[in-house]
Amino acid sequence: MISILEHVVDQDVLQKAVDRYREKGIILPTFAQMQNPELIPDTIKDQLKNVGLWDLHPLNLFRITWKNEPKNKGGLYGDPNFIELPKDFTGVDARIIVMLGKWFPTGAHKVGAAYGCLAPRIITGQFDPGYHKAVWPSTGNYCRGGAFDSFLMDVTAVAILPEEMSRERFEWLKKIGAEVIATPGCESNVKEIYDMCWEIKRTRKDCIIFNQFEEFGNSCWHYEITGHAIEDVFRKIAGKNSQLAAYISATGSAGTIAAGDYLRTRFPHLKVVASEALQCPTLLRNGFGGHRIEGIGDKHVPWIHNVKNTNVITAIDDEHCMRLLRLMNEPLGHDYLLSHGIDPGLIENLPMIGISGIANILSAIKTARYFDLTSDDLIMTIATDSVEMYRSRLTELSEERGGYSILQAARDHERCMLGTTTDYMKDLTYEDQKAIHNLKYFTWVEQQGKNVEDLRQLWDDRQIWPTIFHQPARWDELIREFNERTGLTKQKG
Repeated sequence: MISILEHVVDQDVLQKAVDRYREKGIILPTFAQMQNPELIPDTIKDQLKNVGLWDLHPLNLFRITWKNEPKNKGGLYGDPNFIELPKDFTGVDARIIVMLGKWFPTGAHKVGAAYGCLAPRIITGQFDPGYHKAVWPSTGNYCRGGAFDSFLMDVTAVAILPEEMSRERFEWLKKIGAEVIATPGCESNVKEIYDMCWEIKRTRKDCIIFNQFEEFGNSCWHYEITGHAIEDVFRKIAGKNSQLAAYISATGSAGTIAAGDYLRTRFPHLKVVASEALQCPTLLRNGFGGHRIEGIGDKHVPWIHNVKNTNVITAIDDEHCMRLLRLMNEPLGHDYLLSHGIDPGLIENLPMIGISGIANILSAIKTARYFDLTSDDLIMTIATDSVEMYRSRLTELSEERGGYSILQAARDHERCMLGTTTDYMKDLTYEDQKAIHNLKYFTWVEQQGKNVEDLRQLWDDRQIWPTIFHQPARWDELIREFNERTGLTKQKG
């Protein structure tokens, strides 16, 4: 049976964590506080006014929320950060809303997914911060988020990621003091990451692996936090006849797409759309290959993906993403957009969107065209990170292709965005969904040692996914008990 984290497993380990956090002054935020920062005590808010967004300070655990003020230092909380893309830019009538992960610590929302994995282990006595090391296997932002959270939670981090990921990722991880292990290959080489995890399990008893592709804390965090943030934005900007027509998410670890499970409870007719790379169409065609859409892992179906809740698969050409990366960030690309009537405020904010965010936008355009969506239809999607993680890619593109020009900008906008069509996408039937779910067997049962009965339960048991997603309510009870035992919440309000 699928295990649910409801009870303390080892009281001695839990007490060690309590003692350590009392000594270090570390308070754990609840999921409710990340969802609604108004619940955070005023004494903590007052201290945050003097803390930078990326500072290695334990109080920044309270900035793991979509509702941070868009400030690099001293900001508190407000509405979720997002931008709306106009028809002149996208070519479709549907309103496309992009949630911005830029204003999380580390510049990506993966700090939340990582917290959702690590915190439950600590509060249930399964992780001793003074002994265990936290291993964060990923294709980029998740290991960065895990390393950041680990530092703030006084945990030693081990980051595993493919050697061909952007230079910025490796430089930041080394700067923060994480142990870095580079595995062979690129974005698509997830199996090599898993192989390294098995090697660590065999040889390092002090390491606990937080595999985002199988850790339900990842999807639980997005269900509770990202899902509610998207609903908040929709309620704020919806017109009289507006409906939330679709939610787009790159598949990746299947954490972010779990926000669609929450949104379905509020908007039953919503289409949940999974976006992947055309060069590696795992869900669309059982395909394989390498690609350049950094931030999404593939060649397998994540254990935590509730495939029954995915309605559509889209595959995006990574070449279009790279061309649009230049359009949205090169000065002459901005000049072109300005000359075609695009709002200067939007142009200024386009660098808030990283490569996987561009892929999500193209999937949103495909969805709008396929379902004939109108201006009454809102499509919500995610920009996990910003261009700050890809400056080296822009340099590489300039070296490879030469300087950017107004003419090239026109070509890129016309071909790669306005010219987006409904090819390479599938409207899933029940049998399609079941076939994708069954692909989990080959990775998780044959290779990773999962129980086939658990695989069947994830498909057959109608209550298992609601039970999984509602764990944060219990975790919050345990977090409050943990903080009370440290005595720090009494000191700080």
